[in-house]
Amino acid sequence: MIFVAKAICKEMKYSIIILVIAAVFMMVACEGPESLPPEPRIEFRSINQYDTTDFYLGFPAKAVKISFYFEDGDGDLGLDPPLTPGIDPSSNLFLKLYRKTNGVFELVGPGDDLYPSEYRIPFLEAGGQNKILRGTIDVTLIYLFFDTPDSLYYEFWIRDRGGHESNTEETCTFLLGENGACTPG
Repeated sequence: MIFVAKAICKEMKYSIIILVIAAVFMMVACEGPESLPPEPRIEFRSINQYDTTDFYLGFPAKAVKISFYFEDGDGDLGLDPPLTPGIDPSSNLFLKLYRKTNGVFELVGPGDDLYPSEYRIPFLEAGGQNKILRGTIDVTLIYLFFDTPDSLYYEFWIRDRGGHESNTEETCTFLLGENGACTPG
């Protein structure tokens, strides 16, 4: 009987050690939900220029696609579609265009043919307990009119439904009229 009791105690000792190790692993694995600030953050990824056709009239055009990564900690990015198309002026993606003139980049004004519009990121919502939104957004700009090759770059930022604005990012400088891609770095 004494030999059996010692064997059982030894097995219990190993069981307790295994149970403690398992509990430690479970506590380490059960981290709380990830947390980010409520202000969105963006990161420029690429700009790509290519030939295309105007989808309304069929004329040749240039397309410039800007791609950027985003994160929004409180998951309130994007807007519902306007109730009446063309009436609701709400925007949440903003662009500033700079053109090189006499060797110096200058902000393009509203009277310029290349002046960029503001855009709407559609309503996005995260599922589950973690409300963080992450993804990549592609914006395609169509240029119907341009005379000579211009050196250009964009500054852009976004705003979420809570009114929080992101950081401002800048694209690579590109030559309007020359196809190709550019990435940061």
